[in-house]
Amino acid sequence: MKLLNIGCGSTFHPAWINIDVAPQSPKVQKYDIRKKLPFLENGFDACYSSHVLEHLTKEEARNLLAECLRVLKTGSVVRIVVPDLEAIARNYLETLERVEKGIVGSESDYDWMLLEMYDQTVRQYSGGEMCRYLSRPDIKNSDFIRSRIGFESEINQASMWKKLKSKNPSWFIRKFRTKLAEILVALIAGRETQHAFKEGVFRASGEIHRWMYDRFSLQRMLEKTGFVDVRVCRADESRIPDFSSYNLDIIEGKIRKPDSLFMEGIKP
Repeated sequence: MKLLNIGCGSTFHPAWINIDVAPQSPKVQKYDIRKKLPFLENGFDACYSSHVLEHLTKEEARNLLAECLRVLKTGSVVRIVVPDLEAIARNYLETLERVEKGIVGSESDYDWMLLEMYDQTVRQYSGGEMCRYLSRPDIKNSDFIRSRIGFESEINQASMWKKLKSKNPSWFIRKFRTKLAEILVALIAGRETQHAFKEGVFRASGEIHRWMYDRFSLQRMLEKTGFVDVRVCRADESRIPDFSSYNLDIIEGKIRKPDSLFMEGIKP
């Protein structure tokens, strides 16, 4: 089978063709998925994309789904995973009710749900307030956070040196050029413009969330693109043959991103 993982990040399997704008492995092809996918039509048996769509504008997301439809064979599956807006909203309301009732420990859960809802949309620096929260040595609601974001709560403990070692030379070159441009902007236009430039560069980096989806809006977008038999599914089920063996959504029996909405559709 020919399988495509779009925007794979650090989660990929060698049996798949893996593409990402910032590859973290030589096994991943560098490609900006906002452009037309570099593959012929009707060539793939499955397309998978996890926590990518929310980083695109709605128009870019529609274009990406149209590209998935183009490169898939007739009868093949697209599997889309995104943060579940409905679940986030329901959990926020639940923690709000608990904190108003004065239930012990609920305030930390409430604070976290506010971060989960807004931080990645409004943040002005990498990691944002969410990363700062996870870096605390005395997190009171670690079990609650783990139930929401899974492995990410543990991955955050990686040292800065380890993160720097994972960067390739081109990353350092881009960083140097951006810093140089920032200094020049400050010299020419002043500190306020420098701050605006710095924020703009960050917000264009791909880290922020540009839109969110629930089961209705994602299904509607897939169906309008042309997919049929669109269904919500669990992390451990898929119409992609042997999907669980690739350890993309389930790792060592645990859901990699528990806060997710999992949805699949078929190319007619």
